[in-house]
Parts: sequence; C-alpha cells; structure tokens
Amino acid sequence: MNVIVAFPKIENARSIKSILVKHGFQVGKVCVTGAQVLQYADGLADGIVVCASRLQDMVYAQLREYLPPGFEMLVLAPPNAWEESTPEGVVCLSMPLKVHELASSMEMMAYALERRRRRRRAQPQRRSQEEEQLIQKAKGILMERNHMTEKEAYRYLQKSSMDSGTGLTETAQMILSMMGG
Repeated sequence: MNVIVAFPKIENARSIKSILVKHGFQVGKVCVTGAQVLQYADGLADGIVVCASRLQDMVYAQLREYLPPGFEMLVLAPPNAWEESTPEGVVCLSMPLKVHELASSMEMMAYALERRRRRRRAQPQRRSQEEEQLIQKAKGILMERNHMTEKEAYRYLQKSSMDSGTGLTETAQMILSMMGG
C-alpha cells in the first residue's frame, strides 16, 4: 500500500506517520508541499494521500485534481475547512483527530483500493488486431512446420511465453523471426 502523508508542518506530518505506522500502515513519503506529493505519486499506480486541507503550496482540492486517478485522499482538518462539495476520491475526518477513526478510515480505504487492484488484474488484457494477427501467424507456422494442431500450437506459445518471461505477442514475434515467418 502506497501511503503519502502531507502536512504544512513537518512535525504534524511525522506525528500522523507515527500513528499510521503503529496501526500497521507503511508510509512511503512524508511531505510538506503538494508538489512533493505529486512528484512521489507520479511513479505509483495508486495509493492513499493523508493530508491537511491546506499545504504550503495548494489546497486539498487542487492536489486531488492533479493526483493520478488510482489515488484516494484522506483529509484531516477542522470542519470549517471543507469545501461544500467534496471531490470524488476524498474522505474527510474532522480535527481534533480521534486515532481510532483515522485507523478505521485508513483500513476501509486500503480495503477498497485492494479490491480495485484485484479487479484490474482479473480483467483480461485486450490485444490489438495486429497482435492477434502475429499470434495467428506464429500458430500457423508451428502447425505447418511441426505438424501441431491449433490447440497444441497455442499451448506451445503459452508455455514458451511463460518459460521466457515474455508476453504472448513477443513470443510469437520471436518464433516468426526464428522460423523466417
């Protein structure tokens, strides 16, 4: 789980980090500006940003707008700091903070993030028309030259792909280049 903590005062950020770590969360980065958050988040697919409503260089709504789409945000601030309509992907907790509320909110958000990750991985990856044609051509060559059925040729491609740690399309390209196809 990628957790980023951001508060305008580094002491506050470190305190929140300490609470999260005590509750089993691993905090990857502590920041004081939105720019630092964005720079760190840029290399990640998803995660949770725990922050104040206002950082040194931007407010939480701006930060949410610039974050990659896989990120959620948990904003800790006094009730008068909220905007009338909270942006999508933002959970708000009122200050003064209750530690158990922070921990349970983080657990809920982490669970939802993990479910989205699993769903993404479970979706079959779509191949382009060109990739499908490469695979079909490689199967055709294997069937012709090695007297395989279509099913055997496809299984051979799959096994070769897994053994070499490459994708099916790359494996088909290798077979085509080796067999002059």
